[in-house]
Amino acid sequence: MSVSDRSTNTTAHHRSMDEATTAKPALQSGHDAEYFTKYPNRWARLRSIIREPAAEFLGTMILTMFGTAGNAQGVLFDNPQVSATPAGGWLSVAFGWGLGTGLGAWVAAGISGGHINPAITIALATFRGFSWRKVPVFILAQLLGGVAGAAITYANYVHAIDLAEGGPGLRTVPGTASLFGTYALPYMTNVSAFWDEFLGTFLLVMVLLAVTDRRNGPPPAGLVPLVLFLVVFGVAMAFGAQTRFAINPARDLGPRILSAMAGYGRAVFTFRHQYWLWCGVLAPILGALVAAFVYDTCVYTGNESVINRPSARARALHAHAPDQQHKQMLAGTDMV
Repeated sequence: MSVSDRSTNTTAHHRSMDEATTAKPALQSGHDAEYFTKYPNRWARLRSIIREPAAEFLGTMILTMFGTAGNAQGVLFDNPQVSATPAGGWLSVAFGWGLGTGLGAWVAAGISGGHINPAITIALATFRGFSWRKVPVFILAQLLGGVAGAAITYANYVHAIDLAEGGPGLRTVPGTASLFGTYALPYMTNVSAFWDEFLGTFLLVMVLLAVTDRRNGPPPAGLVPLVLFLVVFGVAMAFGAQTRFAINPARDLGPRILSAMAGYGRAVFTFRHQYWLWCGVLAPILGALVAAFVYDTCVYTGNESVINRPSARARALHAHAPDQQHKQMLAGTDMV
């Protein structure tokens, strides 16, 4: 391969001849330059294409694994058929979802921005210039991550579920189906359930936008996932018990699909006249959109927001709002 051919696959930087000679003094004539390539093999080229959705898949899978396993610990191990002494409780649920959100975001943050939530992806595309072309791929990856994470939890706790249900193959909705999807308590009206999910997602996205705003006291580099843990834990402890706080369509719909395949059947979708759609999917998306609108209207000054798009007069003067938003939403590595 000639030098001109190789240069098409190299990064913009390369070592000088002197550096290459110093690093490898035995270089032969005709090989006096050393190049670095983004794609050393075919898999590297393919990985560059799937890297962002793969990060969203893995991040959402980790989120769902910790969250649904926290549900299982919190519910199943308070059942005397499973554990002789209570070993669960709501703290297991809250910690599971909080840790899952923080760790899942950490895995994906530096690669894809760590959305791991379709509501966040849609809000960023609507208000912050995130590419709409990426939205369907990100949401599909997040949904599949939710299915995969729930499947791993189900395989791990299937025998405990059998004991709690009273025998192998017995599955009830909501019953142990609530370990995976969200189901409002019986006294909750439809409006109340929708409001509960809207409010939880509103709080999540409002805090997320605040901690990733460079002019609003962001946390030290890399600590945004810790803030996400705190806000999800707080939502769980303060607002979560009535609906099991979906606040993430992939976290609810992915595990719900898995539960339907695992023997719970169509009842997981027909519960309360398609509760999964209007409370598990639409309420979080609307909550995220309203949070982004309120924050960008009242607080945010960066030019990434459509709220701060230059007026005709500003465009005539070639003026625009300052660029202050980092490319990766959750990584936090360039915030200080």
